[in-house]
Amino acid sequence: MSEEPDRTTRRFLTPPVRQVHAHLRERMETLGMAVRVDAAGNLRGVWQPANAAGKRLLTGSHIDTVPDAGAYDGVLGVVLALEWVELARESKAPYAVEVIAFSEEEGVRFGVPFLGSRAVAGRFDTSLLTLKDGDGRSLEDVLRGFDLDPQQMSEAEVKDDAIGFVEVHIEQGPVLEAEELSVAAVTGVVGQSRLALEFAGQANHAGTTPMKLRHDALAGAAEWIGAVERLALQTDGLVATVGKIAASPNAGNVIAGTARLTLDVRHAHDAIRLGSVEELIESANGIAARRGLAVQSTKSLDQPAVSMDERLTAFLTESIVAEGHPGKQMFSGAGHDAMVMAARVPTAMLFLRSPGGVSHNPAETVRIEDAEAALHVGRRFLERLAAEFR
Repeated sequence: MSEEPDRTTRRFLTPPVRQVHAHLRERMETLGMAVRVDAAGNLRGVWQPANAAGKRLLTGSHIDTVPDAGAYDGVLGVVLALEWVELARESKAPYAVEVIAFSEEEGVRFGVPFLGSRAVAGRFDTSLLTLKDGDGRSLEDVLRGFDLDPQQMSEAEVKDDAIGFVEVHIEQGPVLEAEELSVAAVTGVVGQSRLALEFAGQANHAGTTPMKLRHDALAGAAEWIGAVERLALQTDGLVATVGKIAASPNAGNVIAGTARLTLDVRHAHDAIRLGSVEELIESANGIAARRGLAVQSTKSLDQPAVSMDERLTAFLTESIVAEGHPGKQMFSGAGHDAMVMAARVPTAMLFLRSPGGVSHNPAETVRIEDAEAALHVGRRFLERLAAEFR
């Protein structure tokens, strides 16, 4: 279910998403779930037992991908959530379970992540509707083209009957693999800053313009990229990435007149993250001034570090130990829908090992025994939660 026949690329509300919705809807309805698509394009299924105590557990993950993605990022959490519904049915859980297949987490199509979970958490800013994708289509147009009504966005917000939200996800890193562990409870998610920068100089002839008379935007950008890497290497726990760059006019015999870049900065402590971003912007300004360039930056995300709910995380950890695994707890270096949901409801995360630490890559994989462990831990967790109602 991809935009491209030879690799997995599934951006927000592109045609393959309809295929995903149809597939998941069929699976949900087989489980006796009531299914709907909210105004943000999130597919939502609710299993409601006859003995429900008027509360519901939310679970799920996202169904969009990065370009040329692996098979498990996000999607595994949705599929396992449906298995958790089956476990809840078998154990006659006294609460409802809602599975959410978030429409957008990666931020690929519109440059802003978490569009799906922002709506569910009641944090969707209507100014986002004016965002444009690479084809010039606005977010509002894309939503309406998917038969959705942006004016109904507030109806996507989770109601006050939520017990909490639990997301199961691959780690996307090497920690569990290095420690030979199947699963871990996540205690928090690092804060993230995402920015777009543009260096502007003067396009000119590559052969006739002396080096000392150039205003080369791409050379300035390259110098700054080196500064980004140096700061990250010198700052414990900081990761900083320039993952996208576009030069114009992008010709082999023309000095670049503009260079556009992205910056992604993450750290568990917000003060360090924000201070690093400020330092890197100052560095860009200094490089631009010295080279006779102009530079401007635009912030697209400022997500504070988020702690998971202590009670639900303790339940997960107890369940991990009860299944014979070490009670590993860890911080997440990747952003997840859970970090957005945590601002609205008590939230917890369960990580599965990523073999080789590989993710956002077709080589991404999952061990069967780890998926099995996530199901056994889920069964214990659901039973532990049910005990709160008895």
